[in-house]
Amino acid sequence: MRFLFARLLTVLAVLLALGAGQPGFAQVTTENAIKTALVAETRAPAPGDSFTIAIRMRPDQGWHGYWLNPGEAGLSDSFEWTLPEGVTIGELRYPVPERLVIGGIMNYVYEGEYALLADVTLAEDIAPGTAVPLRASGQWLACTDEICVPESGDLALDLRVGSGGAEASEQFDAWRASLPRPLGSEARFEVADGTLRIAIPFPAEAGIAAPYFFSATDRVLDYSAGQRVSRNGDTLIVEVAAAGDAATIGRIEGLLKIGDHDGLLLTAAPGDVPAAGTVIADAQRLDSPAMNAGIGTILLALGGAIVGGMLLNIMPCVFPILSLKALSLAKAGGSASGARQDALAYTAGVVLVCLGLGAALLTLRASGAAAGWAFQLQDPRMILFLLLLVTAVALNLAGLFELPSLVGGGRLAGRDGATGSFFTGALAAFIATPCTGPFMAAALGAALVVPPVVAMVIFGGLGLGLALPFLALAYVPALRDRLPKPGPWMERFRHLMAIPMFLTALALGWVLGRQTGVNGMTLGIAAALGIALALWWAGSRQVAGKRVWPPIVPAAMIAVAALFAVPGDMLSAPGNEVEAGVLDAEPFDEARLSELRAEGRPVFAYFTADWCITCKANEAGALARADVAEHFAAHDVAVLVGDWTTGDARIGRFLESHGRTGVPLYLYYAPGEEPEILPQILTPGRLTSLPS
Repeated sequence: MRFLFARLLTVLAVLLALGAGQPGFAQVTTENAIKTALVAETRAPAPGDSFTIAIRMRPDQGWHGYWLNPGEAGLSDSFEWTLPEGVTIGELRYPVPERLVIGGIMNYVYEGEYALLADVTLAEDIAPGTAVPLRASGQWLACTDEICVPESGDLALDLRVGSGGAEASEQFDAWRASLPRPLGSEARFEVADGTLRIAIPFPAEAGIAAPYFFSATDRVLDYSAGQRVSRNGDTLIVEVAAAGDAATIGRIEGLLKIGDHDGLLLTAAPGDVPAAGTVIADAQRLDSPAMNAGIGTILLALGGAIVGGMLLNIMPCVFPILSLKALSLAKAGGSASGARQDALAYTAGVVLVCLGLGAALLTLRASGAAAGWAFQLQDPRMILFLLLLVTAVALNLAGLFELPSLVGGGRLAGRDGATGSFFTGALAAFIATPCTGPFMAAALGAALVVPPVVAMVIFGGLGLGLALPFLALAYVPALRDRLPKPGPWMERFRHLMAIPMFLTALALGWVLGRQTGVNGMTLGIAAALGIALALWWAGSRQVAGKRVWPPIVPAAMIAVAALFAVPGDMLSAPGNEVEAGVLDAEPFDEARLSELRAEGRPVFAYFTADWCITCKANEAGALARADVAEHFAAHDVAVLVGDWTTGDARIGRFLESHGRTGVPLYLYYAPGEEPEILPQILTPGRLTSLPS
């Protein structure tokens, strides 16, 4: 419906443009940080004519878009055209970009309004009066200095074949003036001693200011390195540290900036480059003091990830898997070598899962999806998978069957259980990381704006922090000596710890029901019961000394069939109604937020998900309290709740605009004030002390 409404607005805008005698214009109504529109220089192109269209990009204050080569970070734009028969379109032409260094990372960006131009050509046999609908589906990246959000939109413009001739347009004149001009001669380049040297024909008498070479060809130069530009007669010499493919590539394309919004498009082929001449510019390098602050920012983000991972060990969202960790800690009371072996295996499982989740998140965002941390729990199939896995783990802890005969590893509570410790760590990370505790928010926000290699280091730091207490127990004898000695109590403790795992399975079943309805929840319960029966059969065969594989085959078949059969239509879809509760909450909407703030009312906005245990603990322990509801009612505090259970892209963008990649997030808007970000662990006293 939203896209249909946007198309109706498109037609209305075209009609208004036709009536006003202005260039054809169609605005796409979106909530993107970079607003886009498709604009044509003529309303009525003639048969056989070529005319110019523009994709106008308007970043909100503090946001920026990217050049065709974004530099060390970011993504280039992507537009797919749908054109009627007899209509062709040329390549998009980008204006001269600017440089932006964030955290020591070089970006090629546009911080104000800009436009991408292209030439459209009509066939000569198109009849006058024929409708010419131009359609494009685009994806682009919008960023601030702290966060990046993949955005997308559909562009539409309706023209009609007429008499031709472009209307005078200062707007198009300004956009053309920002385009780089083609260089008349071919440039040459060579790689010598790790330096890329480019010789660019340029008249000795021509003026030039602050020259800089933007490479459209990737992996030929070090983006962050300084560029030395000198003049040798009628040739400019650009020297910069070479990268990856520079020595083997046969062609380099790029743009030489020669002034403010002025540049030259060029192509360089391998050839001799003369000696450097009189230096015009020697750009600042990353090893200068001004750039070192960026390295400090990255180290701060890494430190935040490690500390945040450590704090996850005490966050409520980790409680369901504390039983597994408790058994692993108990094993550390044995030999030092066994404790270290288990600790390293546990750490490997934690770190590998964090790296895997981080890589998947970066891949999804690179594809244009508005994914955030905990994206894996927004898919009901993953919730069902976890439900079945946790059910199997609970039955193992209860003693229904033993793990060694199934996977060939040590017993989960045994001393030689490196395999069990690895999978314990993997499960711990998979369930624990969706919660974003203190220190993690800034670290995960930074991970989405730095190069992928640096981002992966931050994700690895999160896993290391989660495993760090276990490592400390394994490698610090004084701490390990304080743990109880292994003994018969461990078996009783193991059986007792099956209880929280069964409660976790129950909670996952509830989440599955919230996402897919009664049918999905029934399917999940039936699959869990089927697997329980198969594992009970396996345990019986273990006691009798028989092979256990016959029961495992039907258990695996049940799991696979259930994953394929889980309903795909999710009831908790974006925009779905929320329960008002004692706070009389409304569904979150940015327009509603702006309306309430314009009325001068204080607003409490919180963002939650059914699978977030921290969120549910806060809702039960603080947000459901009568004294909090009375305080909010007495001070006319409006409450908005954003449900991110199924990954609403609008809520994802809003979270990221506040430097967060996941839930919970609690914001309080006092009248006329900027929002206050509240702690992720709420107390009734904190809520009743909010200013009105």
